[in-house]
Amino acid sequence: MEILIIALVVLLAVSLFRYYRQKNYLKVLTEDQFREGYRKAQLIDVREPQEFDRGHILGARNIPMTQMKQRLVEMRKDKPIYLYCQGSSRSARAAQLLHKKGYKEIYQLKGGFKKWTGKIKTKK
Repeated sequence: MEILIIALVVLLAVSLFRYYRQKNYLKVLTEDQFREGYRKAQLIDVREPQEFDRGHILGARNIPMTQMKQRLVEMRKDKPIYLYCQGSSRSARAAQLLHKKGYKEIYQLKGGFKKWTGKIKTKK
């Protein structure tokens, strides 16, 4: 029982540490805030290609989280990066990778694509 309590405390501490560290480099934006800035930025959809084809934010490029490391050369460090996925977990992981590779202005759509109410494009 004691080991279980210690494990839970450690897990909670690690989760809190990651949350607060992430707040230093990733800015989570509401849809309105996201909409204000994404046209002047690199808009990246980190979902898989089949998800992207079913619908994505107009103007987004598809760089799946699973390919992010290999495709870093496609993103500029001198322009803001606006990320989104279906919810927010993959874009948070992408932001962590980008931060480690020296990218500075990283933004995430709060709630992800499933909460987006703006224009979308689909492939037929």
